[in-house]
Amino acid sequence: MDGVPEPHTGWTFLTNHARVLAAIADNHNARIRDIAAHCRLTERAVQKIIADLEQDGYLSHTREGRTNTYQIDPGKVLRHPAESGLAVASLLSLLVHDEADRTDSAQAAPSAQGDGRHHASA
Repeated sequence: MDGVPEPHTGWTFLTNHARVLAAIADNHNARIRDIAAHCRLTERAVQKIIADLEQDGYLSHTREGRTNTYQIDPGKVLRHPAESGLAVASLLSLLVHDEADRTDSAQAAPSAQGDGRHHASA
């Protein structure tokens, strides 16, 4: 994906920080360019988010040649008071899954939505 990704309008359930962290959990060696494309963010935004996550101890990295390898602290507690006591690992367990699961979910989604009407069962 070249240039700036197409922006998303409207609200979403997840923050960009959660998306970036989940992308890194999927691939600890992911390039910023790849994370940005996956999350539909600019590379600059991803760099800022990674810096935020590292500054607060959720993420660290080691440089191996030209590659960064990221480490997530799974025991670090989420920041918002409503999630008091909930660890990053719990969040990531909901967000991270392998590509096969993503493909299966994407293919099943249209048929699972149905026609939007609610039907009572007898």
